[in-house]
Amino acid sequence: MIIYGHRGARGEAPENTLPGFETAYRHGIRHFELDVQLSSDGVPVVIHDMTLDRTTGQAGKVASHTAAQLAAMDARHQTTPWPEPTGIPSLEQVLDACPDVHHYQLEVKPDARSRLNILCNRLTELIQKRQLFEMVVVTSSDAWFLQEIKRRNRKIHTGYVASRRFPRPVATAKRLGCSYLVPSWRICSRDMVRQAQRLDMQVSVWTVNRIHDMLLMEDMGVNSIITDFPTSTRIYFDNRRVRLPSSSSEPEHDPSRGQGAAV
Repeated sequence: MIIYGHRGARGEAPENTLPGFETAYRHGIRHFELDVQLSSDGVPVVIHDMTLDRTTGQAGKVASHTAAQLAAMDARHQTTPWPEPTGIPSLEQVLDACPDVHHYQLEVKPDARSRLNILCNRLTELIQKRQLFEMVVVTSSDAWFLQEIKRRNRKIHTGYVASRRFPRPVATAKRLGCSYLVPSWRICSRDMVRQAQRLDMQVSVWTVNRIHDMLLMEDMGVNSIITDFPTSTRIYFDNRRVRLPSSSSEPEHDPSRGQGAAV
């Protein structure tokens, strides 16, 4: 089961920032999930919210600022403590910061179609220019956006992000031609996983922060989990491979304990 760092390593460093990706990368994480939006000057930037207040303390929308303005902000507000200021990076900065990453999930949130159309063009150009077809899957809950990505280049892998059981996530992902199904772990079931995998889809669940829930997902047969604590999760599973079987059913370590993780 593959471990993806959620927004870099949201529980271990400021989310969607270069330090977050670099820290997890130094600890051996090679799979990342991140969020991509469009700056006012048409640059794909890495930030989750449409507004700036939660992570930067600044007012306004991401879409109202240039990439340079966003980079000059401090994205440590209401996030994991970090000793030095760190701005909102561009997608290309993140790609350059961590060579030899095996795979990225690039999530695009619903937005105005005019902006999504431009972002669709930018992502297609970037994937084609860097030949990232096997290193990237573009994910979204926006069916129109996923269709537009496929219309531009059929070689780009797409994934449907699902937070509800209805409409049926597997059927929706199949209709959209997706190679990934990305459901919330709360709606994931063994039947959903089997249906998706029979259609040659990878099943990647979010956001799984407790070892107990990770083991449930592993038992269901998911291909990967997305977690706020990728480095400590990796340590747990690495240690499990080498330690002797235990009669206790209680996990020895939970990466979310004592770190204020929400699940």
